[in-house]
Amino acid sequence: MTTESRTTVGLLHPGDMGSAVGATVVAGGARVLWASAGRSAATRARAREAGLEDAGTLESVVQASRVIVSVVPPHGAADLARAVAQLGFRGVYVDANAVAPATAREIGRVVEAAGARFVDGGIIGPATRGTRGVTRVYLSGPGATEIAAVFGAGPLEAVVLDAPPGAASAVKMAYAGWNKGGQALLAAIRAFALAEGVDAALLAEWKISHPDLPARSERAVYDNAKKAWRFVGEMEEIARSLAAVGLPSAFHEAAREIYARLADYKDTTQPPTVEEATAKLLGPANPSSGRLRVRLRNREG
Repeated sequence: MTTESRTTVGLLHPGDMGSAVGATVVAGGARVLWASAGRSAATRARAREAGLEDAGTLESVVQASRVIVSVVPPHGAADLARAVAQLGFRGVYVDANAVAPATAREIGRVVEAAGARFVDGGIIGPATRGTRGVTRVYLSGPGATEIAAVFGAGPLEAVVLDAPPGAASAVKMAYAGWNKGGQALLAAIRAFALAEGVDAALLAEWKISHPDLPARSERAVYDNAKKAWRFVGEMEEIARSLAAVGLPSAFHEAAREIYARLADYKDTTQPPTVEEATAKLLGPANPSSGRLRVRLRNREG
């Protein structure tokens, strides 16, 4: 691909998942820009490693890009789309965030009103730089096939849905509703068992009847605590998704609270054990939380 024919893609922003997206788009031959203004040193390092070019500001990215891919925490997706629209972007806007179908369609209306085209996206899988296809980006809407070509190489594989905008987000909501929602439930159940003093008995029973659950419940805390702050908004979007089709939303509203209570572990270098996390999950108003903290202190002593 010659320099003149290279597509310029703006990536907003190269966090853990965003940097994997950026590495994929770079591998496909595109020029990828990002905006360093207000971003952390860790984000800058990820961007350099992925081969992204620093355009400095959001305005510079918008002015230079034919495609913009948004990969941000769910609570920031709509605001970012509005900011890009206000800067007059008229290319293809890809929202690849964990948002409800209704949120995705609203983002589409915002960017289209400013003259852009919209592609709905949803990413399933880990933030990987490894084997292609481990992580997939689902795409829907009239421009989905065009955008899939941008993901023609690198770790993320594009899956085009023959469906309107909102469909890719619906796949993401369904998958995360089961996956991350289930992990929140496991964390809550372990916290309950610890609070009642029956955790050892529960684990023993699981080893007989559900041998995979002890390890899964540990991972539900250990793997997610650092990222729990991101999942708060995602659970809100899943609850909104279910409510929109007439299903109960309270389960994922509760999952939202589970992740909110773990949000203090953001950026921790040492993820908590199940017992350590339980002290936060039970909440300061619950007497069992205080008793658990005493047991933990005694064990450390």
